[in-house]
Parts: sequence; C-alpha cells; structure tokens
Amino acid sequence: MAALYDLKDRVAIVTGASRGIGRAIAIGLSACGAKVALSSRKEADLKQLAEEISASGGESLVVPCNMGKQEDVERLARTGEEKWGGADIVVNNAATSPYFGPFVETPLDAWDKTMDVNLRGPFLLSSLAAPGMKERGRGKIINISSNEGIDPSAELGAYSVSKAALIGMTKVLAKDLGPFGIQVNCVAPGLTKTDFARALFEDEKLYRYYVGKTALKRHGVPEEIAATVVFFASDESNFITGQTY
Repeated sequence: MAALYDLKDRVAIVTGASRGIGRAIAIGLSACGAKVALSSRKEADLKQLAEEISASGGESLVVPCNMGKQEDVERLARTGEEKWGGADIVVNNAATSPYFGPFVETPLDAWDKTMDVNLRGPFLLSSLAAPGMKERGRGKIINISSNEGIDPSAELGAYSVSKAALIGMTKVLAKDLGPFGIQVNCVAPGLTKTDFARALFEDEKLYRYYVGKTALKRHGVPEEIAATVVFFASDESNFITGQTY
C-alpha cells in the first residue's frame, strides 16, 4: 500500500493481525510509518508478518493474545505501553463465529465465546488505551464490524448480534471520548476474500447469494478494507467520529 498518510512515530495495536483483513491493516499502517503491535492467537503467523514488516523497513512487536481472555488483553495493552509508550491507534479486528445454524438453537458456550471475543475484548482494549490517549489529547479507535451487523443472517445470529453491538459501542465511545480529541469509527465490510469467510467462497450458491446483494456485484479483498482503516487512523479523518463505513 502506498504511503498516502503520515503515521510516523504513531503506535498502533492491531488485533487479529495474523491473516486476512487484520494482516492487511497491519501492513498498511506500517507502510505509513506506524509502529505496530501485532496481536493474534497464532504466534507463528505473527512472527512471519513481523519479519515482512521489518524487511520493508517497518517496526513491529509480536504479542500473542486471545481477545476472549481478560489477562491476555491487559498484557497486550501493557506490552505496547512498556515498549513504545502507549497506543495512538487501536484497531479492534479480531473476531470469532463458532456457530452456524438456527439462532434460537445457539449453544450458550458459543454465544459467550462470540461476545467475549467480538465485543467484550474490544471494549476492554479500548478502555485500557483510552487514558493514554486522553493524556496525549489524541487517539484513534477503529472497530471492525461486518455487514452482518447491519443486514444480519439468522444462521450467523450470535456473530451478527455482536457486530451490531460493536457498531453501537462505536457511537457511545465516540461521544464519551470525543471531548478528549479521540475519534472512534467503525468499518463494516461486506463479503471479503479471507480464510474467515472461506465457507462462503466454497459454496457457490451461498457465494452468488451474498455477491448478488452487493452494489458492485463482487467480493472485496483485505487491502481494500485496510485502506479505509488507514484513513481513519490518519489526521485526515480528525473531523469524523462515531461513523460506520
């Protein structure tokens, strides 16, 4: 990604950075000069990404983290602060969707896991990053929701509910943190070519259904989503907050 924006000396945390959209976001932020804390449960993939970033002249830090575990999220926030002095940019991208089927038959353990990773984790990480952002008088929090949070599918019920709640949380955080110079926005991608959505791409009927609902009649790629996130991380978005794109 070309360096359209200047993020030199800014510190970013990207969750779910090992692959797909999160990986593209981390690369995009680094290309614009940000130091990036790479977070995911997949440490080996993170290390490979860190090597790629280093080879391109960037600086990154690998922090394995399960966003569903409070102690992991606290360690992620603490490690970034100890290394670089706190996050200027937080990208809440990590997500899970362990159940597909009738909404009312969602197992409670699948419901809890979905909410812990997709909603509780982003709330906790944002809360931990907020004091430092307030002190510096600036900050960017970007939540990665989904079109499922806007136009839900019954079979992805818990996931859709969590992503709708993330959009709501974006609006609340924007009002809460706006007076301190902190912008909070949300990106809600439609069908994107990632491992996370692999099942949809492997089922031609489902793929055609979801693509048919889009205005462009095609799927997206991670780099297209990352470009929007990088914009929201930059000073060029300073007068935009509480929005979902």
